[in-house]
Amino acid sequence: MNPATPVLPEQTDVVRRFNRSYTQRVGVLEDSFLGLGMPLGTARLLYEIGLEPCTTRDLRARLDLDSGYLSRLLRRLESDALVTVEPDPADRRRRRVGLTAAGSRAWEELERRSDDRARDLVAPLTDRQRARLAAALAEADLLVRAATVAVATTDPASPLARQAVEAYFEEVGARIGDAGEFDVVGALDADARNLVAPHGAFVVASSGGRPVACGGVQSLGGGVGEIKRMWVDGTWRGAGLGSRLLRHLESVARDLGHTEVRLDTHGALVEAVEMYERAGYREVDRYNDNPHATHFFAKRLRRDPT
Repeated sequence: MNPATPVLPEQTDVVRRFNRSYTQRVGVLEDSFLGLGMPLGTARLLYEIGLEPCTTRDLRARLDLDSGYLSRLLRRLESDALVTVEPDPADRRRRRVGLTAAGSRAWEELERRSDDRARDLVAPLTDRQRARLAAALAEADLLVRAATVAVATTDPASPLARQAVEAYFEEVGARIGDAGEFDVVGALDADARNLVAPHGAFVVASSGGRPVACGGVQSLGGGVGEIKRMWVDGTWRGAGLGSRLLRHLESVARDLGHTEVRLDTHGALVEAVEMYERAGYREVDRYNDNPHATHFFAKRLRRDPT
């Protein structure tokens, strides 16, 4: 999933310049973030807990925090009587984290002061400038999140993989109008057999512990692999994540020894058809009995993709 071209110095410079400017102006450098008596890291953790009570494992994944650092932050919040950390009734091996009454009040104050700081930051701008800034920051947020997703080969039977595939079927069904006709359980069982080594693989791109994209490769025999379950969360589209995932899956297929990849899709998925064509796939005759597919593609894999 790495970019094919080197990063230019001027591109890193603009990111660093923005980081310096923004962190100074939103109070990241202050010992007491927004005057709340706690540094940014502690305040951010409090905010996440207030958004959605969860387990310590969820918090580590969502914020990408080292377990030792997370424990230190939680101990501070506990000592301030802002959060409770208790065994999860559903699984005593896990610990659930929630806000106390004082923590809820602190969370509401954090929300209010954060809104005030953001409002003060954009107040000097004209309406047109505010619109430009909002659009630019939305685009930057999407691209930064897309650049920092964690991509890993995953057991297709794992909860994370199943969540991704269920989202895939839900969206495809809604787009092509066949939602009630998919045998999701049968497909998940087939994935558990076919999308695993030594002839297949399944990958999930995740952010904050949640799947945002996925795809798999299975063997059709004779050096031909098939890309399956290609999906990107709709809120993540527009950042090139689909094309990057496709290149990654082609690399996975190549590593598995395949010299050609095939895939099928439905004509209603216009963006997917266009992406495959841009990536060098050629349309071929039907090669399987998938009743939900209308378009079939193939591509030869080069030994050296560079």
